[in-house]
Amino acid sequence: MYAPLKTHTRHPVVRVLVVWVIQVMALLVMDLFLPGLQIDSLAAAVAAVAVIGLLNAFLWPIMSYVTLPFTVLTLGLFSLVLNGLLVDLAGTFVPGFDVAGIAVGILVTLGMTAVNAVTSSLLTIDDENAYYRNVIRRVAQSSRPGRTAIPGFLFLEIDGLARPVLDQALRRGYMPNLAGWLARDGYQLLEWETDLSSQTSASQAGILHGNNDNIPGFRWYEKETGRIVTTNSPAMVAELEAQISDGNGLLANGGVSRGNLFSGDASRVMATASVLADFARLHTGEFYAYFMHPYNVSRTVLLFLWEIVLEKVQFWQARRHHVQPCLGAEKRGGAYPLLRASMTVIMRELNMYTLIGDVFSGVPAAYATFVGYDEVAHHSGVTSPDAFDVLRKLDQQLPRLQSAVRHASRPYHLVLLSDHGQSGGATFKQRYRLTLRELVDALTSAEYQVQAQMATDEGWGHLNVFLTEAIRNEHHALARPLRRAMRRRTFDGDVVLGPEHERRRSAAAGAAEEGRVLVLASGNLGLIYFKDWPERLTLEEIEVYFPGLLAGLTEHEGIGFLLVYSAVHGPMALGAHGVCYLTEERVVGENPLTPFGPNAAVHLRRAAGFQAAPDIYVNGFYDPQRNEVAAFEELIGSHGGLGGDQTRAFVLFPAGLPAPDGSLVGAEAVYYLFKDWMAGAGTLADAAPAGDKKSRPVRQPEPMRQSNRR
Repeated sequence: MYAPLKTHTRHPVVRVLVVWVIQVMALLVMDLFLPGLQIDSLAAAVAAVAVIGLLNAFLWPIMSYVTLPFTVLTLGLFSLVLNGLLVDLAGTFVPGFDVAGIAVGILVTLGMTAVNAVTSSLLTIDDENAYYRNVIRRVAQSSRPGRTAIPGFLFLEIDGLARPVLDQALRRGYMPNLAGWLARDGYQLLEWETDLSSQTSASQAGILHGNNDNIPGFRWYEKETGRIVTTNSPAMVAELEAQISDGNGLLANGGVSRGNLFSGDASRVMATASVLADFARLHTGEFYAYFMHPYNVSRTVLLFLWEIVLEKVQFWQARRHHVQPCLGAEKRGGAYPLLRASMTVIMRELNMYTLIGDVFSGVPAAYATFVGYDEVAHHSGVTSPDAFDVLRKLDQQLPRLQSAVRHASRPYHLVLLSDHGQSGGATFKQRYRLTLRELVDALTSAEYQVQAQMATDEGWGHLNVFLTEAIRNEHHALARPLRRAMRRRTFDGDVVLGPEHERRRSAAAGAAEEGRVLVLASGNLGLIYFKDWPERLTLEEIEVYFPGLLAGLTEHEGIGFLLVYSAVHGPMALGAHGVCYLTEERVVGENPLTPFGPNAAVHLRRAAGFQAAPDIYVNGFYDPQRNEVAAFEELIGSHGGLGGDQTRAFVLFPAGLPAPDGSLVGAEAVYYLFKDWMAGAGTLADAAPAGDKKSRPVRQPEPMRQSNRR
């Protein structure tokens, strides 16, 4: 079995006594400062700790099961009420230990937990041992699959982490465990280049299904249906997966999906947006089991609350030191600290818990997304101390997973990767005092009202999937109270919190904003649709119906290039001082694509052929000297378009796996690499070899497919 780290308190009896003494001391200290708590003697404090422990042992399983829906709904915080109740109840059994109500009991619980955490760390009662006793050993004992020498694969995605930022984190000591894999264990690190658009839905569709055609952005408009497709909506992601999947996804034949947008055709899933309505694959038992155990809940609540405090302090420090760029309180205040804690703590802990279970269950493949870095980098900055701190805490989880792997029923290859990077810089609005919508509005006549959705709200999307899964299981009695509690925040069976809730509510009430011109944003990539026309307008038609619009956009210093379709020349990239004819492979004047990398033309040719392509793609500027972009949404770390590190993702893999022959361009290429690894290892011996069901994608210059244009 897994061997926890050696500490001065490794013997169980010694450990219990030390923890008991620590908790008694914590009670006595709180007695000095906490009104409503009265302890008459040392003996009363000793007895109180014993009784609280017994009540937790005997009453917690029953109480936590009955109140589990509220614990899930409050992201674990309701457990504080239960603990406060138990502390208050202990006061009725222990003479000389008086607690003035549940509120005081909650404060006592928080104080004891915090003091225990700090002193345990100082005394090297290491959290690794607690994690072993309370999580790994318990999960291992409940799973006893047959042994096999065929390796499995664990794919761990760090959402939004660019290769250059990973290099910085390794150099600066934020990820020592990962650095050890590279230096000591022979791991290899390579870079891969994302598609346009450089965001999660496009990348995960390619990585998990080998097909990310017709995904032009985080959101797009379907002219044939008149609806906006949003790729953090479970219903819409389910439709998209049905279109792109051929049944031979990365996780087909027994794999599991944890916290992803797409399932990869996994047979078991958790917190996976595309299959929330597929109860045959939805395993909410794993989801609920996490919140049933007092160690998981108490540890998660403490980390959750600390993350909220950390966000408040870090935001205050950024403003105090005049860090630029910096978002205002409208983006980092309000509910954002709760959202950040949910992404960086709850989703991380839940993923790690279920992955350890997957390892001991002997699954052939698992793919899990860790979303915390992406969320914090959006708001605090790509290389901010806040973002690096998230990477440090994630790095601390890796030895736990490695320890489980060492004693699993099969060997495992651990592969880390990112789906895209992020590019930093002040936003378009911060730089120019107007939004892309306002710029388009100023360049079009008054008869064309401009409608816009400029925020991607990825974090809220992840949280909504988490809560939707909690209420979706029709066969679990605990889901019913959750459904009742969330009924006013539910649309078509999906929980919708955050800014998207107001949009859905307005649409349901018939008060949604409507316009004849629609502007959408994915980082520094804008998509402009003219809703009056059922087909995509050509450059020539745009010049007739919207004279001056293209010139006005290209001449703005915040715009890098436009991608439009010409009836004469095919797809064209327009810049302020030149034009790139993509099909003809010629440039007149200055090439507007020069700052965006050698494969920019290849990406644009492909994106221009999407049926859902907008009438105008708008890519913001990129400053190579400062390595900055200007996002069209209010995020100082962004992704979605071209320019900078947002397209520079990575794959980190063990020495036993062969490196690809050439460079990896496009998410589909990553899918085929992973499939080749799995086929070569015999992991999915009964699966079709990579390439049997699809031809391998080759990103070479080629004429745009005319049939894709409506």
